[in-house]
Amino acid sequence: MHRSHAAPTPAEPAGTAPPTAPGALSAAVPAPRAPETVPAPGAVRPPRPTAAPAGPRPAFGTRLRHWRRLAGLTQARLAAAVGYDHTAISKLEHGTRRATPRLATRLDGLLGANGDLLAAFHAAEESVEGGTPAPVVSVRPPLPGSATAERSPVALPPMDGLLPARLPDYGLLCPLHGAAGCAVPRAADISALHAAFCAADPDGPPRPDGDTVHALTGLLAVHLRAGEEGAYPGIEAGVEHTLRVIVRRLALAAGDPGGPLARLAAEYAHAAGVLRMQHGRNATAMACFDRALTWAEQAGDAATQVAALSDMSTLARLEGDAASALGYAREITRAAPGRHWAGAMGQACQARAYALAGDVRETVRHVGRARLHLDHIGVRDESDAPWLTIASMHLRVESAAAAALRDLAATVEDPRLALRAVDAAETSLRLLAPDQLPSTRLLFTLRVADCHLCAGDPQAAVSLLNPALEEAVGSMPALVGHELRGLRRRLAARRGGPPELAATARRLDELTR
Repeated sequence: MHRSHAAPTPAEPAGTAPPTAPGALSAAVPAPRAPETVPAPGAVRPPRPTAAPAGPRPAFGTRLRHWRRLAGLTQARLAAAVGYDHTAISKLEHGTRRATPRLATRLDGLLGANGDLLAAFHAAEESVEGGTPAPVVSVRPPLPGSATAERSPVALPPMDGLLPARLPDYGLLCPLHGAAGCAVPRAADISALHAAFCAADPDGPPRPDGDTVHALTGLLAVHLRAGEEGAYPGIEAGVEHTLRVIVRRLALAAGDPGGPLARLAAEYAHAAGVLRMQHGRNATAMACFDRALTWAEQAGDAATQVAALSDMSTLARLEGDAASALGYAREITRAAPGRHWAGAMGQACQARAYALAGDVRETVRHVGRARLHLDHIGVRDESDAPWLTIASMHLRVESAAAAALRDLAATVEDPRLALRAVDAAETSLRLLAPDQLPSTRLLFTLRVADCHLCAGDPQAAVSLLNPALEEAVGSMPALVGHELRGLRRRLAARRGGPPELAATARRLDELTR
């Protein structure tokens, strides 16, 4: 999820899964205390494994594996239910990743362990000999991208017209000043500060000064804008280069785990995932989002947690995995409890997941809930995430509603749903300023045309498509490509129609090859 003022929820073509009975998807992702997987209160627990584990953290992993298998869940299903990447459960079970208190509590409740997992977690946190903290053993895969040395020079994109004068900007808060805002150094100073930060002595002070923090945040806004314009190939390499340096410095800042470096790491990791997702590199994008979640939780950065979970839900939808998409979407409101902006995003993402499964009742219900949250967004929400003005939040919700209703209309062949999708899609397009986010404007235009096509009005679809397709030249973001392929499939399925319809279908064929 981009965090600019006008950035929408990403879209993809309508799903092809067959419709399900209302509420069927709820059973696909295990809910806490689900009766079919959770032992009744007071039930006799199955016997513990007889083999003694080698240490406290492996002991927690052994108990987690036991309860997961008892519930009949795969690692991927359990990970989706708690909003993590599937590799996280594997690492927990093998004792190579440390659980957080919040995650241990969620797992214990979800699997109906009646405190057994929590007890194993606390035992892992406190060694048997004297109550000293157990050593943390964390084995994680390397960050995506090239493993070249962090001190090597890196080319920065041109900053003219892209560098903000102040923060917050492009959805980015200053890690030091938050929503209060601050000035960004000049372009020449940013280049010098960035070079000095990357070349700093690894044994020097890990915490950067204020000017460097401002420079790194402003530079990230430049990278994101450049990525949106698509005029600077390989832009993600610069983001990932800086991220590696931040992570190396963060490892040295053990006494300041929630300081500015943690927030910078979260924002850079999320940006790296967004840029990779734009180029269709979904597997490594998911790895970046998983890292962003870890650092955002460490920094107390709810906005980046919500953004990463939203994008993880999108990636699951792109894979046709409605259950995992729903699991990530449900975690959004838990990342920022009591916040209406997070509630609106969570409900919108759940509507998209239910639409993928063809569940009409649940999709419509969650679209309505997302819109209700809009009525309650206020100053408190904007202080959490200043990129979420009322107008931008309205745009996000209507964009998600249009895509969800369009997906349903295509799946269940209901033109009434398609007409509702047309209204929502046109609303989201009106809310996007004419000079904002050209690729997003193209995506929204394609979606309006697709909604008209699903409503049985190919002439309206063609009248919108032809001028839009004239602008669709060169490299396009992966999500726009998905939208084009969905349109092509639905146009190809139509028989007859005016000659211009066939010409438009041929143009779509050329663009989606």
